Amino acid sequence: MASSMLKTHSFIFFLILFFINVIANRWSDYEVFGKYISISSLGLKRERLSHLHFYFHDVVSGKNATTIRVTVEAPLTNRSSPFIFGDVYVVDDPLTIEPDINSKMVGKAQGSYVVASQGELSLLMVLNFAFTEGKYNGSTLSVLGRNEVLSIVREMPIVGGNGVFRFARGYAQVRTHSITQIHAIVEYNVFVFHYC
Repeated sequence: MASSMLKTHSFIFFLILFFINVIANRWSDYEVFGKYISISSLGLKRERLSHLHFYFHDVVSGKNATTIRVTVEAPLTNRSSPFIFGDVYVVDDPLTIEPDINSKMVGKAQGSYVVASQGELSLLMVLNFAFTEGKYNGSTLSVLGRNEVLSIVREMPIVGGNGVFRFARGYAQVRTHSITQIHAIVEYNVFVFHYC
């Protein structure tokens, strides 16, 4: 009986060692795949809050159009809707210092927007602001959010960035400066946390 009890304890001890080994090996696999690091190891020093102010020019027709409608229609697309629910637009819009489209350009808004509401003019915006001037040259900010176009002031989230704007988060406060059938000028005030 003592011999069988010793075999049972040895077997249990073996199982415990086996599972510890399996768990340790799995844990080390996770450490190879991902691990904690310090911000300073990436050369980043401190977090900063920046404010950017510029104008977005959406030109929807003419020889200098910066926006095109992508022709994608479902069989149930309702063309009688005043807001053309489901329309998709691709943009490469200039960003300027002043409302005048001929003022100094500081970058481009590149991406797309979709008319995402059946009852109002509300867009899903998916944009990168690609900056070309000053210390922001070569850096981008990414916007992903709802833009209720007919509201006086809208807010859209800044969900990331690169270059100067690594680890960016914040929001864009948006106001329509002017709008015609061919050209919308939209004022952007962007508030963004990022590391420098």
